[in-house]
Amino acid sequence: MDATQAGRRVRAVVFDLDGVLLDSEGAWLQVRRDYARSLGCVWTDADHAASMGSNLEGGSRIMVERLRLQRSPEQVAQDLLERMRQFYVERVAACAGAVDAVRRMAASFRLGLATGSPAALAEPALRRLGLLDHFAACVYGDQVMHGKPSPEIYLKTVAALGVEPTQAVGVEDSANGLRALHAAGLGAVARVDPAFPPTPDALALADVQLQHLDALDAAVIQRAAAARASQTRAGRV
Repeated sequence: MDATQAGRRVRAVVFDLDGVLLDSEGAWLQVRRDYARSLGCVWTDADHAASMGSNLEGGSRIMVERLRLQRSPEQVAQDLLERMRQFYVERVAACAGAVDAVRRMAASFRLGLATGSPAALAEPALRRLGLLDHFAACVYGDQVMHGKPSPEIYLKTVAALGVEPTQAVGVEDSANGLRALHAAGLGAVARVDPAFPPTPDALALADVQLQHLDALDAAVIQRAAAARASQTRAGRV
């Protein structure tokens, strides 16, 4: 089977949430900065980039380690959860083009969600935006042991969808997310946000790069899968 044939076998598309479907990365940055400031610390852009894509526990562990906090990652996670809850339930907006992109993909593929955000934040936001029912499987950050860049969440999502990793393509924005996709064996579409770009080494793992979800269609998904299949055959994974 050549790369083109492999691309035609795509059965599922798996979306990340924050920075792909929800315009929430800026809020996470501000909340972490405010939280760090309340503890007499400074949370930098580099700190935030290191935590993007990870689940709440993993991101909180990064925060404890980088800021040398005298509190547990579990306590930090709970503090951040409470600070973000109202934003997700009442105010978070969809990224430009996200709602239409999900609807287009649902017309051709089974959809999965693989997000580092806990269900308590993600589900109310998705429900309010009318997106939740489009997903055949959702795996949240509090349902995995290891957050991105571990491939665990993507492997768990494709298993719930009943497809092989080679039959799925993921859409990600963060360096950790792209690394997780690559490690799991899915094709990778990078939605590149100029405000929060992934590192060049992680972006190089993407099979297709987009700046706007308006450009996401079935042809892009097939192209990503074919590129991933070609890399696999060439032994470059």
